[in-house]
Amino acid sequence: MAIDRKQLEALCGSTLDETTFEGLGERIQGKVRDSYLDPERRPGQRTIVVSDRVSCFDRVVGTIPLKGQVLNQMAAFWFRETGSWLRHHLIDVPDPSVSIVKECKTLPVEFVMRGYLTGSTSTSIWTAYERGEREYCGHSLPDGLQRHEKLSEPLLTPTTKADFGDHDELTSRAALIESGAISEALYDEAHAIAQRLFAAGTRHAEKQGLILVDTKYEIGLDEDGQVVVIDEIHTPDSSRYWRIDGYEDALSRGESPPAIDKEYVRLWLGEQGYKGEGTPPALPIEVRVTAAERYIAAFEQVSGRPFIADLEPPEPRIKRNLAIP
Repeated sequence: MAIDRKQLEALCGSTLDETTFEGLGERIQGKVRDSYLDPERRPGQRTIVVSDRVSCFDRVVGTIPLKGQVLNQMAAFWFRETGSWLRHHLIDVPDPSVSIVKECKTLPVEFVMRGYLTGSTSTSIWTAYERGEREYCGHSLPDGLQRHEKLSEPLLTPTTKADFGDHDELTSRAALIESGAISEALYDEAHAIAQRLFAAGTRHAEKQGLILVDTKYEIGLDEDGQVVVIDEIHTPDSSRYWRIDGYEDALSRGESPPAIDKEYVRLWLGEQGYKGEGTPPALPIEVRVTAAERYIAAFEQVSGRPFIADLEPPEPRIKRNLAIP
């Protein structure tokens, strides 16, 4: 990693938190990504600025230096890796933290693929299993499984897609179709894409010494009604990764396998007693820097490429790269 802790500590004072680029059009704020629409300047397109905000328990809990650059570049890596067979929304990456994408209609479902019985949130598959539940998002689970164990096959466990500030809710294929949120044919097409993407991600991760534990995909429809993968693919925000070389030993000891994702921040918050309700505790610089190191390490190990950070203050850099007046 070309950037050291001292540099990361200094960058904690200039993270990209709020974005207010008036020259990009109408702003739509998300937990981490802010989208801009300008039908005159970029018809049929959307500008996505990936902030340094970090979201845990469906709440924004602070910022991590360089996080937006890592997420944007890793998403671009995966879109390009899968571009020969996958319809996706990426058009261009004019700035380390910005993507230009096709405008799509987002399906009201987050497609969560899970390969292992794990998780620490109140809605995770492990939490439900530990409570004695054996039906999860429409899937039957056998007795006798242990925490962090590999499932017999990857499961699609969908959630509703909440508005900014609200919680996503667990659901199932049957419930979504019955409610009219999505048609049976469209759900099954999206499911097939999620399965293929998760299988591709799993194979790639194994070559890099990693386990792709679980992930979420967002899927939309383009102007022709074609199913398109949007948002991000297999980033440290959307995915959980474990190191292969530490997995079996951790499993035998009943410990959490060594991870390279934002679970570190989530676990720290849990240790402070925060589970998503009320005001989160402020993230100390030490936690923010360690999280940044983990994000950067995730990019480098997953992609097999060095992470080249742009240390220029983000707002003037973005304005210049996007020619914002």
